[in-house]
Amino acid sequence: MSERAPQDLEQRCINTIRFLSVDAVQKANSGHPGMPMGAAPAAYALWTKHLKVNPADPAWPDRDRFVLSAGHGSMLLYSLLHLCGFDLSLDDIKAFRQWGSRTPGHPEHGLTPGVETTTGPLGQGFANAVGMAIAEAALAARFNRPAHPVVDHFTYVMESDGGMMEGVGSEAASLAGHLGLGKLIVLYDDNHISIEGNTDIAFTEDVCARFAAYEWHTQKVGDGNDVAAIDAALAAAKAETSRPSLIAVRSHIGYGAPHKQDTAAAHGEPLGPDEVKAAKENLGWPLEPDFLVPDEVRAAFAVVGERGAATQARWEQRLAGWRAAETELAGAWDRAWAREPAPGWDAGLPVYSAADGALATRSAAGAALNAIAPHVPTLMGGSGDLAPSTNTLLKTSVSFEAGCYEGRNLHFGVREHAMASSANGMSVHGGVRPYVATFFVFTDYFRPAMRLAALMRQPVIYVLTHDSIGLGEDGPTHQPIEHLAIWRATPGCTLIRPADANEAVEAWRIAVTHHGGPIALVLSRQKLPTLDREKYAPAAGVRRGAYVLADTGVGIPDLILLASGSEVQLALAAQERLSAEGVAVRVVSMASWELFRAQDAAYRETVLPSAVSARLAVEAGVGQGWREWVGDGGDVLCLERFGASAPGERVFAELGFTTDEVCRRARALIEA
Repeated sequence: MSERAPQDLEQRCINTIRFLSVDAVQKANSGHPGMPMGAAPAAYALWTKHLKVNPADPAWPDRDRFVLSAGHGSMLLYSLLHLCGFDLSLDDIKAFRQWGSRTPGHPEHGLTPGVETTTGPLGQGFANAVGMAIAEAALAARFNRPAHPVVDHFTYVMESDGGMMEGVGSEAASLAGHLGLGKLIVLYDDNHISIEGNTDIAFTEDVCARFAAYEWHTQKVGDGNDVAAIDAALAAAKAETSRPSLIAVRSHIGYGAPHKQDTAAAHGEPLGPDEVKAAKENLGWPLEPDFLVPDEVRAAFAVVGERGAATQARWEQRLAGWRAAETELAGAWDRAWAREPAPGWDAGLPVYSAADGALATRSAAGAALNAIAPHVPTLMGGSGDLAPSTNTLLKTSVSFEAGCYEGRNLHFGVREHAMASSANGMSVHGGVRPYVATFFVFTDYFRPAMRLAALMRQPVIYVLTHDSIGLGEDGPTHQPIEHLAIWRATPGCTLIRPADANEAVEAWRIAVTHHGGPIALVLSRQKLPTLDREKYAPAAGVRRGAYVLADTGVGIPDLILLASGSEVQLALAAQERLSAEGVAVRVVSMASWELFRAQDAAYRETVLPSAVSARLAVEAGVGQGWREWVGDGGDVLCLERFGASAPGERVFAELGFTTDEVCRRARALIEA
């Protein structure tokens, strides 16, 4: 490297990005300086020459999206946001990684203006970006008219070597290539370094060849400091409209730090005072003051905001003309971005009677979804190659495929992790309401994405079928045991496990209007009796999470049986038997702990009166968490082992989920 880089304005802009990042990491004594130092030229080229954003309106619908998938390099993004005029001050930069700051260690959606999605777990941002590109294509197909293109933007990603190793990125890249998402462009910061050393110790593949096999347009830029070459590659990528694009930029981690460049030491720790001084001297940067932003640099970056404001103003003129010409679409547009269904959207939901017989809750939920879909056109999604089993195919729509972006049925293939991560990207993009589906046990493959949906409070809808040992013959590999507890233990998640067809319909009614984070509908494979609602309480009680399904009619009961899903049938059967013995039994359908917990104390007391200590919970999963509802004097009939392969009814019986066992446990509580 040269002792002193050229000090033209462009180079000063790039070095400002570098040393804002270096100084922030050094002040925090924590962080990742290497990537911002090496990737600064590529980021500069993208943000100043191509990216369409308006810092004064970070939520402008037709902005380009930028995703720093390599979220550990967060100071690169924060430096760009500050320099380009977003509401992120120099004091915010100086508070990097401190309590209450808007510059956390990894970017967090909803906290920092201009941060499009939460990143840090490697590969998640890449897959989120695929979802954003899906949303852009779907919205363009729905709303654009030849004279009024109101949706026309790109999704850009900056990815790292580590992100390229993650399986979720590979899944998502394969899907994006298949779908021909031509407005997705990935800058690969190819610096050959990970935490353990040179990537050659674990990662020697030809990344561009892999992406070419995924049907991507690929380019290489051999010098990560060649802004003109990066600019040209971005222009070529934008011109390629039929395929997503990958630009591999050969960069140098820790660029300019004489003793740490191109080493793992530059990755995840401060450079140290001596190396900071040496790097500034090497690149011709003033040693004082720290956090320097020269006036001419600030003026140069102002072009991003000026360009964005002018572009948005032209877009708003087009939007006004479009609104005048497309009044019906205009209303749909407003509802789409507000996540509001059209008036009367739920009027046609099915209602089941006991005469309809037994029905799997997955089947009833599928019927509800198809009743809703024509009235909620923002709803789109699909399954991990399981739509016939999860009942999640929209019968009134076609498939979302290359050349047919108006379709609302997404085929994710057997790519559960990319499916859920893409749904997060669709949700944070806005304008669409994503749902995804698989067997409940296979949520193991996408829990990282579900956790991030909860962290971002994104209302992704999960349709999760085959919910218990009741699925039967497929055996323990497919029978979820610990999964209810995992979901309930995750902050911000809402889970609904309906007991019959009408509760399943109510679950969809709740899901469509739910905005407080991800929501899971956990549904049975096996048929469940449709409860006689003339005998039992209305299924609308599900909206409050738990409700008194069947009561004694004599005031305070002797015993309360609590259950969810298919096990509610056991509780009802036990109630009949115990009532015949003179025991006053209440049955509570507890479909959603989270919704019930959100009710006021007075309502919770009417359902679970504190005067009744004899409480028995019945659920075919681990018992973790149930003590909150049964109290110290109660009991839980649960499952603390894996299931077995046999017909579902036999599995239930062999593992102790019988009316006899419920009654035995209940009597023991009453007699205690």
